Amino acid sequence: MEYVNPEGLRLDGRRPLEMRQLRAEIGVVARADGSAVFEMGNTKVIAAIYGPREVQNKSQQINDQAVVRCEYSMANFSTGDRMRKPKHDRRSTEISLVIRQTMEACILTHLMPRSQIDIFVQVLQADGGTRSACINAATLALADAGIPMRDLVTSCAAGYLNTTPLLDLNYVEDSAGGPDVTVGILPKLDKVTLLQMDAKLPLDTFETVMQLAIEGCKAVANYIREV
Repeated sequence: MEYVNPEGLRLDGRRPLEMRQLRAEIGVVARADGSAVFEMGNTKVIAAIYGPREVQNKSQQINDQAVVRCEYSMANFSTGDRMRKPKHDRRSTEISLVIRQTMEACILTHLMPRSQIDIFVQVLQADGGTRSACINAATLALADAGIPMRDLVTSCAAGYLNTTPLLDLNYVEDSAGGPDVTVGILPKLDKVTLLQMDAKLPLDTFETVMQLAIEGCKAVANYIREV
């Protein structure tokens, strides 16, 4: 299958190094302390923050910092697949962990000891890049909640299909089986907080794809600052 035509356009009309359109809105869940909807193309995610608040399970309380918890889920209508997936399947558990660890790297947890912050993220519509969209939605929701952070963590993915580096893969490209790299960064600090790759790449190609993903993260950061 040809993912980039002779005119240099992808299946959705973008150039190889072009991102999908970004859209965001904050304050979308009235009862949450902070919330946001974030869209990357046709991928749409909602995040809600509750806290900092008293730790519900005292055995999990930490005296010198806040406990961060995260729950990721996909709405049953988010994909064309109508099969109902179990709520805590292996992939959901893994993505919940990735989001939590990425957020812990930017939240100033030591300023909120003996408290907990709950992050709920749900995919409303899935078309590739859901992991990155979830992180971007969560960082906006945390900012909306007034949670102190080192920086706004942003995320984007890039892939490598038919010898061509591609920025911000959609579902068709993501499903093609080529390697892709998901990156999360603290843009002001120029620090990488997330790096995931699902296939092997030669070092020079990996560096190209990773740098492309970082440029995508910076583009997201520029957009988020304007929201």
